[in-house]
Order: sequence, then C-alpha cells, then structure tokens
Amino acid sequence: MKKDSKKTAMQDFKKHAKDTGSHQVQVAILTERINQLQEHLQQHPKDNHSRRGLLMMVGKRRKLLSYLGSAHKDNYAELLEKLKLRK
Repeated sequence: MKKDSKKTAMQDFKKHAKDTGSHQVQVAILTERINQLQEHLQQHPKDNHSRRGLLMMVGKRRKLLSYLGSAHKDNYAELLEKLKLRK
C-alpha cells in the first residue's frame, strides 16, 4: 500500500488530530488495500497467496463493519456512503 493513499484515508476519516486507529480509519485503510489487491489479481489471476490475503482483509473489514453497524449506526451509514460500499 502506498503511504499517500494510507495518509489520505486517515485524514478523511479521523475523529481528531491523532486518530490513527479508530474503526472508521481501519475500515478506510482496509478498503484502500482491498481495491489495490483486486487490481493486482486482475493482472495476476493465479497469485493464490495474494488472494488469501485479500480474503482475510475482506473478512476483517466485514467484522469491523458489523461492529460499527451494531454499536454506532450513524457512523456506519456515513462510512458506507463515503466509501461507496453496499450493505
């Protein structure tokens, strides 16, 4: 993952100046990495090691989104809209 994309994801979704690990930031970073891996796998369809990593990231993002959906419904809806995810 490029540092620039990670920094922009953090800046767009952070709650305060030093927020680097809130649920929204983690989901945004995972979404960026997932999108990059999807592009990689389109060019290299037999790269099973990267595919496994992609599936693990998707599972982790799903768990974080599930928590946000149950605990913070307003943040959850806003995050889905900003990241253009469907749920």
